Amino acid sequence: MTGYAVATSEGAAGTLTIEIKSVNSRFLDLQFRINDELRALEPDLRAAIMAAITRGKVEARLSFGRKVAGGSQALNAAMLADLARLQAEVTKHFVSAPLMTVAELLRWPGVIEEAQVGQESLQADVAALTATTVAAFVDSRRREGAALEAMLVSRIDAMDIIVKRITPLIPQVISQFQQKAIERMQDALGLAGHGTPSTLTRQEAFERIRQEVTLYGIRIDVSEELSRLSAHLTETRHILKKGGQVGKRLDFMMQELNREANTLGAKASVKELADASMELKLLIEQMREQVQNLE
Repeated sequence: MTGYAVATSEGAAGTLTIEIKSVNSRFLDLQFRINDELRALEPDLRAAIMAAITRGKVEARLSFGRKVAGGSQALNAAMLADLARLQAEVTKHFVSAPLMTVAELLRWPGVIEEAQVGQESLQADVAALTATTVAAFVDSRRREGAALEAMLVSRIDAMDIIVKRITPLIPQVISQFQQKAIERMQDALGLAGHGTPSTLTRQEAFERIRQEVTLYGIRIDVSEELSRLSAHLTETRHILKKGGQVGKRLDFMMQELNREANTLGAKASVKELADASMELKLLIEQMREQVQNLE
Protein backbone atom coordinates (compact mmCIF):
# COMPACT_ATOMS: atom_id res chain seq x y z
CA MET A 1 0.00 0.00 0.00
CA THR A 2 1.09 3.52 -0.61
CA GLY A 3 1.57 5.84 2.34
CA TYR A 4 3.33 9.05 3.29
CA ALA A 5 4.25 10.90 6.46
CA VAL A 6 6.76 13.55 7.44
CA ALA A 7 7.48 15.07 10.84
CA THR A 8 9.91 17.67 12.15
CA SER A 9 11.09 18.56 15.63
CA GLU A 10 13.03 21.64 16.71
CA GLY A 11 15.63 21.26 19.42
CA ALA A 12 18.28 23.46 20.96
CA ALA A 13 20.92 21.88 18.75
CA GLY A 14 19.03 21.81 15.47
CA THR A 15 16.13 20.45 13.41
CA LEU A 16 15.32 16.76 13.01
CA THR A 17 13.22 15.60 10.06
CA ILE A 18 11.90 12.11 9.35
CA GLU A 19 10.07 11.32 6.12
CA ILE A 20 8.57 7.91 5.31
CA LYS A 21 6.87 6.99 2.04
CA SER A 22 5.90 3.70 0.46
CA VAL A 23 4.56 2.25 -2.77
CA ASN A 24 2.88 -1.07 -3.46
CA SER A 25 4.89 -4.26 -3.17
CA ARG A 26 4.08 -7.85 -2.29
CA PHE A 27 7.01 -7.92 0.14
CA LEU A 28 8.70 -5.53 2.59
CA ASP A 29 11.58 -3.62 1.00
CA LEU A 30 13.22 -0.93 3.18
CA GLN A 31 15.56 1.77 1.92
CA PHE A 32 17.14 4.51 4.07
CA ARG A 33 18.61 7.93 3.35
CA ILE A 34 20.31 9.12 6.54
CA ASN A 35 22.94 11.73 7.41
CA ASP A 36 26.29 10.14 8.15
CA GLU A 37 26.29 11.43 11.71
CA LEU A 38 22.93 9.70 12.30
CA ARG A 39 23.78 6.41 10.59
CA ALA A 40 24.08 4.65 13.96
CA LEU A 41 20.36 5.31 14.54
CA GLU A 42 19.24 3.40 11.43
CA PRO A 43 18.58 0.09 13.28
CA ASP A 44 16.10 1.79 15.61
CA LEU A 45 14.25 3.40 12.70
CA ARG A 46 14.25 0.11 10.80
CA ALA A 47 12.86 -1.78 13.78
CA ALA A 48 10.08 0.77 14.29
CA ILE A 49 8.96 0.50 10.66
CA MET A 50 9.15 -3.30 10.57
CA ALA A 51 7.05 -3.48 13.73
CA ALA A 52 4.33 -1.42 12.05
CA ILE A 53 4.08 -2.87 8.52
CA THR A 54 4.84 -6.11 6.65
CA ARG A 55 4.41 -5.12 2.98
CA GLY A 56 5.48 -2.27 0.76
CA LYS A 57 8.55 -0.70 -0.80
CA VAL A 58 9.43 1.86 1.86
CA GLU A 59 11.87 4.76 1.71
CA ALA A 60 12.77 6.48 4.98
CA ARG A 61 14.77 9.70 5.22
CA LEU A 62 16.33 10.99 8.45
CA SER A 63 18.16 14.32 8.45
CA PHE A 64 19.50 16.71 11.05
CA GLY A 65 20.27 20.40 10.52
CA ARG A 66 22.43 21.87 13.26
CA LYS A 67 21.88 25.37 14.62
CA VAL A 68 24.74 27.75 15.10
CA ALA A 69 25.93 28.28 18.65
CA GLY A 70 23.74 30.52 20.75
CA GLY A 71 21.04 30.61 18.10
CA SER A 72 22.87 33.33 16.08
CA GLN A 73 25.89 33.49 13.80
CA ALA A 74 29.09 33.00 15.81
CA LEU A 75 32.65 32.85 14.56
CA ASN A 76 35.35 30.60 15.89
CA ALA A 77 38.00 33.20 16.82
CA ALA A 78 40.70 30.61 17.44
CA MET A 79 40.09 29.07 14.02
CA LEU A 80 40.29 32.50 12.33
CA ALA A 81 43.56 33.28 14.14
CA ASP A 82 45.07 30.02 12.93
CA LEU A 83 43.95 30.70 9.36
CA ALA A 84 45.45 34.22 9.47
CA ARG A 85 48.76 32.86 10.78
CA LEU A 86 48.88 30.14 8.14
CA GLN A 87 48.00 32.60 5.37
CA ALA A 88 50.78 34.97 6.49
CA GLU A 89 53.32 32.14 6.39
CA VAL A 90 52.17 31.07 2.93
CA THR A 91 52.51 34.63 1.54
CA LYS A 92 56.13 34.78 2.75
CA HIS A 93 56.94 31.99 0.30
CA PHE A 94 54.40 32.91 -2.39
CA VAL A 95 54.17 36.68 -2.49
CA SER A 96 51.79 36.75 -5.46
CA ALA A 97 49.35 34.21 -3.97
CA PRO A 98 45.83 35.71 -3.58
CA LEU A 99 44.46 36.17 -0.10
CA MET A 100 41.37 34.26 1.05
CA THR A 101 38.10 36.12 0.57
CA VAL A 102 35.49 36.58 3.29
CA ALA A 103 33.18 34.11 1.52
CA GLU A 104 35.94 31.50 1.45
CA LEU A 105 36.66 32.05 5.13
CA LEU A 106 32.99 31.65 6.09
CA ARG A 107 32.77 28.40 4.16
CA TRP A 108 35.84 27.00 5.86
CA PRO A 109 34.87 24.03 8.07
CA GLY A 110 34.65 25.06 11.71
CA VAL A 111 34.81 28.85 11.20
CA ILE A 112 31.08 29.18 12.04
CA GLU A 113 30.53 27.46 15.35
CA GLU A 114 27.74 24.91 15.63
CA ALA A 115 25.80 23.88 18.67
CA GLN A 116 27.00 20.75 20.38
CA VAL A 117 24.56 17.95 20.97
CA GLY A 118 24.98 14.78 22.99
CA GLN A 119 24.46 11.41 21.26
CA GLU A 120 22.06 10.21 23.96
CA SER A 121 19.95 13.33 23.69
CA LEU A 122 19.89 13.06 19.91
CA GLN A 123 18.92 9.39 20.07
CA ALA A 124 16.03 10.18 22.40
CA ASP A 125 14.81 12.94 20.09
CA VAL A 126 14.99 10.63 17.07
CA ALA A 127 13.09 7.88 18.92
CA ALA A 128 10.28 10.27 19.84
CA LEU A 129 10.05 11.67 16.32
CA THR A 130 10.17 8.18 14.84
CA ALA A 131 7.15 7.14 16.88
CA THR A 132 5.21 10.19 15.70
CA THR A 133 6.15 9.71 12.05
CA VAL A 134 5.46 5.97 11.97
CA ALA A 135 2.04 6.52 13.58
CA ALA A 136 1.16 9.12 10.94
CA PHE A 137 2.49 6.82 8.22
CA VAL A 138 0.36 3.91 9.43
CA ASP A 139 -2.70 6.19 9.55
CA SER A 140 -2.14 7.19 5.92
CA ARG A 141 -1.92 3.53 4.90
CA ARG A 142 -5.01 2.76 6.97
CA ARG A 143 -6.97 5.39 5.03
CA GLU A 144 -5.92 3.86 1.75
CA GLY A 145 -6.75 0.43 3.15
CA ALA A 146 -10.29 1.60 3.84
CA ALA A 147 -10.59 2.73 0.22
CA LEU A 148 -9.26 -0.62 -1.01
CA GLU A 149 -11.67 -2.45 1.26
CA ALA A 150 -14.59 -0.54 -0.25
CA MET A 151 -13.40 -1.50 -3.74
CA LEU A 152 -13.01 -5.18 -2.78
CA VAL A 153 -16.46 -5.28 -1.18
CA SER A 154 -17.99 -3.82 -4.35
CA ARG A 155 -16.39 -6.63 -6.38
CA ILE A 156 -17.67 -9.22 -3.91
CA ASP A 157 -21.16 -7.75 -4.23
CA ALA A 158 -20.90 -7.94 -8.03
CA MET A 159 -19.86 -11.61 -7.88
CA ASP A 160 -22.68 -12.39 -5.45
CA ILE A 161 -25.13 -10.95 -7.96
CA ILE A 162 -23.69 -13.12 -10.75
CA VAL A 163 -23.87 -16.29 -8.64
CA LYS A 164 -27.45 -15.56 -7.58
CA ARG A 165 -28.41 -14.81 -11.19
CA ILE A 166 -27.18 -18.07 -12.66
CA THR A 167 -27.91 -20.47 -9.78
CA PRO A 168 -31.64 -20.84 -10.64
CA LEU A 169 -30.70 -21.60 -14.26
CA ILE A 170 -28.78 -24.79 -13.46
CA PRO A 171 -31.71 -27.28 -13.03
CA GLN A 172 -33.41 -25.84 -16.11
CA VAL A 173 -30.20 -26.00 -18.17
CA ILE A 174 -29.59 -29.63 -17.19
CA SER A 175 -33.18 -30.64 -17.90
CA GLN A 176 -33.22 -28.96 -21.30
CA PHE A 177 -29.86 -30.43 -22.22
CA GLN A 178 -30.93 -33.94 -21.22
CA GLN A 179 -34.16 -33.68 -23.19
CA LYS A 180 -32.40 -32.47 -26.33
CA ALA A 181 -29.69 -35.10 -25.96
CA ILE A 182 -32.26 -37.88 -25.65
CA GLU A 183 -34.06 -36.67 -28.73
CA ARG A 184 -30.87 -36.48 -30.79
CA MET A 185 -29.72 -39.93 -29.69
CA GLN A 186 -33.15 -41.40 -30.40
CA ASP A 187 -33.04 -39.96 -33.89
CA ALA A 188 -29.54 -41.32 -34.44
CA LEU A 189 -30.56 -44.80 -33.24
CA GLY A 190 -33.82 -44.80 -35.17
CA LEU A 191 -35.95 -44.92 -32.03
CA ALA A 192 -38.08 -41.94 -32.93
CA GLY A 193 -40.10 -44.07 -35.39
CA HIS A 194 -41.07 -47.72 -35.29
CA GLY A 195 -37.67 -49.25 -36.05
CA THR A 196 -35.63 -51.00 -33.38
CA PRO A 197 -31.88 -51.49 -33.19
CA SER A 198 -30.60 -54.90 -34.15
CA THR A 199 -28.72 -55.67 -30.90
CA LEU A 200 -30.90 -53.98 -28.24
CA THR A 201 -34.59 -54.02 -27.52
CA ARG A 202 -36.32 -50.68 -27.69
CA GLN A 203 -36.63 -50.53 -23.89
CA GLU A 204 -32.94 -51.39 -23.40
CA ALA A 205 -31.89 -48.69 -25.85
CA PHE A 206 -34.01 -46.10 -24.06
CA GLU A 207 -32.49 -47.12 -20.72
CA ARG A 208 -28.94 -46.90 -22.11
CA ILE A 209 -29.68 -43.42 -23.47
CA ARG A 210 -31.04 -42.25 -20.14
CA GLN A 211 -27.97 -43.53 -18.30
CA GLU A 212 -25.52 -41.82 -20.65
CA VAL A 213 -27.43 -38.56 -20.63
CA THR A 214 -27.78 -38.63 -16.85
CA LEU A 215 -24.04 -39.20 -16.39
CA TYR A 216 -23.21 -36.34 -18.74
CA GLY A 217 -25.75 -34.14 -16.98
CA ILE A 218 -23.91 -34.80 -13.72
CA ARG A 219 -20.64 -33.79 -15.35
CA ILE A 220 -22.05 -30.44 -16.50
CA ASP A 221 -23.85 -29.72 -13.22
CA VAL A 222 -22.15 -26.66 -11.68
CA SER A 223 -24.35 -26.39 -8.60
CA GLU A 224 -21.50 -27.50 -6.35
CA GLU A 225 -19.10 -24.96 -7.86
CA LEU A 226 -21.62 -22.17 -7.37
CA SER A 227 -22.18 -23.26 -3.79
CA ARG A 228 -18.44 -23.12 -3.09
CA LEU A 229 -18.16 -19.76 -4.84
CA SER A 230 -20.86 -18.38 -2.59
CA ALA A 231 -19.12 -19.79 0.50
CA HIS A 232 -15.76 -18.32 -0.56
CA LEU A 233 -17.33 -14.91 -1.13
CA THR A 234 -18.86 -15.03 2.33
CA GLU A 235 -15.48 -15.92 3.86
CA THR A 236 -13.71 -13.17 1.91
CA ARG A 237 -16.23 -10.66 3.18
CA HIS A 238 -15.69 -11.94 6.73
CA ILE A 239 -11.88 -11.58 6.44
CA LEU A 240 -12.22 -7.97 5.30
CA LYS A 241 -14.67 -7.16 8.06
CA LYS A 242 -12.46 -8.73 10.73
CA GLY A 243 -9.46 -6.64 9.65
CA GLY A 244 -5.89 -7.02 10.83
CA GLN A 245 -3.25 -8.57 8.59
CA VAL A 246 -5.47 -9.93 5.84
CA GLY A 247 -3.16 -9.94 2.81
CA LYS A 248 -2.05 -13.57 2.83
CA ARG A 249 -5.49 -14.89 3.71
CA LEU A 250 -7.05 -12.90 0.88
CA ASP A 251 -4.35 -14.16 -1.49
CA PHE A 252 -5.49 -17.69 -0.69
CA MET A 253 -9.18 -16.79 -1.15
CA MET A 254 -8.42 -15.33 -4.59
CA GLN A 255 -6.88 -18.68 -5.59
CA GLU A 256 -9.96 -20.54 -4.41
CA LEU A 257 -12.37 -18.18 -6.15
CA ASN A 258 -10.40 -18.40 -9.38
CA ARG A 259 -10.37 -22.19 -9.22
CA GLU A 260 -14.16 -22.35 -8.98
CA ALA A 261 -14.63 -19.75 -11.74
CA ASN A 262 -12.34 -21.75 -14.04
CA THR A 263 -14.25 -24.97 -13.34
CA LEU A 264 -17.52 -23.17 -14.03
CA GLY A 265 -16.18 -22.08 -17.41
CA ALA A 266 -14.86 -25.55 -18.24
CA LYS A 267 -18.23 -27.20 -17.45
CA ALA A 268 -20.38 -24.46 -18.99
CA SER A 269 -22.87 -25.96 -21.45
CA VAL A 270 -24.71 -22.74 -22.32
CA LYS A 271 -23.59 -19.22 -23.18
CA GLU A 272 -24.99 -17.74 -19.96
CA LEU A 273 -22.68 -19.87 -17.82
CA ALA A 274 -19.63 -19.21 -20.02
CA ASP A 275 -20.28 -15.46 -19.86
CA ALA A 276 -20.73 -15.64 -16.09
CA SER A 277 -17.38 -17.45 -15.75
CA MET A 278 -15.62 -14.70 -17.71
CA GLU A 279 -17.26 -11.97 -15.62
CA LEU A 280 -16.24 -13.69 -12.41
CA LYS A 281 -12.62 -14.15 -13.51
CA LEU A 282 -12.38 -10.50 -14.50
CA LEU A 283 -13.64 -9.37 -11.08
CA ILE A 284 -11.34 -11.83 -9.30
CA GLU A 285 -8.32 -10.55 -11.23
CA GLN A 286 -9.22 -6.96 -10.29
CA MET A 287 -9.34 -8.04 -6.65
CA ARG A 288 -6.11 -10.03 -6.88
CA GLU A 289 -4.16 -6.98 -8.09
CA GLN A 290 -5.23 -4.98 -5.05
CA VAL A 291 -5.07 -7.79 -2.49
CA GLN A 292 -1.32 -8.11 -3.13
CA ASN A 293 -0.94 -4.60 -1.73
CA LEU A 294 -2.72 -5.25 1.57
CA GLU A 295 -0.98 -6.15 4.81
